[in-house]
Amino acid sequence: MSKRVTIKSIARDLNVSHMTVSRALSGNSLVKEETRKLVQRRAAELGYVKSAAAAAMRGDGPGIVGLLLPTLANEFYARFADSLAMQLEPAGLQLIIHLTADKPEQERRSLLKLREVQAAAVVMVPTPGSEQAELNQTDDMQVIRLIRTGTPDQNSYLALVDDRRAIVEAVRRLGEAGHRRIAYFGGATTLSSGNQRLSAFISGLREAGIALLPELLYTGAPTFAMGYNSATALVAEDAASALVCGGFEISTGALNGLLDQNIRLPEQIAFVGYGDPSYYLWLEGGISTIRIPVELLASKTARLIEPDSTGQQPHQRLRTVKAEFVERRTCGPSHRFLIR
Repeated sequence: MSKRVTIKSIARDLNVSHMTVSRALSGNSLVKEETRKLVQRRAAELGYVKSAAAAAMRGDGPGIVGLLLPTLANEFYARFADSLAMQLEPAGLQLIIHLTADKPEQERRSLLKLREVQAAAVVMVPTPGSEQAELNQTDDMQVIRLIRTGTPDQNSYLALVDDRRAIVEAVRRLGEAGHRRIAYFGGATTLSSGNQRLSAFISGLREAGIALLPELLYTGAPTFAMGYNSATALVAEDAASALVCGGFEISTGALNGLLDQNIRLPEQIAFVGYGDPSYYLWLEGGISTIRIPVELLASKTARLIEPDSTGQQPHQRLRTVKAEFVERRTCGPSHRFLIR
């Protein structure tokens, strides 16, 4: 195994001081241009790789940003991660992704690993029930809460989705199609996003003049399994003609649960999903959904991380994008219930 190339080994090779090599590699103008080019060329020939640990000790920071997501299994989070990485690359920031599965212990371990590598910032979807614990271990990192607010204070950075009007519009459109028994699947109300989306759904019923039926409200952990199991129960109860989903994984699980039971959309149940994966365009003639502008959300998140021209973090601590209701075939009338 060959020895690791270091600043000191390059210095010995060129018969210069290691401080000269260090300054040359960092582009310091105090080093003569001829010497700087010589050092940089030799470092490239030898395959020199900058030490993040050494940079951190010098106070330079390794330029690492963490991204904590529940999963990469759904297209929304995968596209967000890809877009955020592209947004940060010009600023010399490297994205490291950790998956929490919405489990507080996995979140805690991920945050610890990011602190060990001296990450400058972390973008995270807070796991249910862990928000206060999370605050106690991120004092040395900038924290940007994504989608869910967690337990923010006045110094928090937030990248959020405003989906209220989109959800209200989805319910209103279902009402216009004749639906009066509309079910809702969403995250637990202990989550900020879960509580806000349920509130928007109820407001939509009120604006459409449709009665709220508590037995058609399903909330719980924002997972594929929750959506799938709720869809199975909904079909068994035969009590709803339409369904609105309030979560990415919940929506995917619910759609799979309905299709596995051979439910025809919208003839048997009208369906409004959450998020807009590519297959929504052609499945069942087009899946109606609450669409989130993924690239715009990633761009606004990146602007919370990147320092401004003075080297300070941006003064604006909240970035918001608006969701939109996209109507496709599955938002049509159902023949399972008489319009009444």
